[in-house]
Amino acid sequence: MRDIILLACTDCKRRNYSTTKNKRKATGRLEFKKYCRFCRSHTVHRESK
Repeated sequence: MRDIILLACTDCKRRNYSTTKNKRKATGRLEFKKYCRFCRSHTVHRESK
């Protein structure tokens, strides 16, 4: 039931992190505020396809 997803930075659009997601519980796209080493700051990271 859990799928591996990639998180992409909203500023530079690079895929920095991977995590798992429960398809039944979370139907929308996940969004976290994480550190981007390319932007050198904390930015919003969204689930990418």
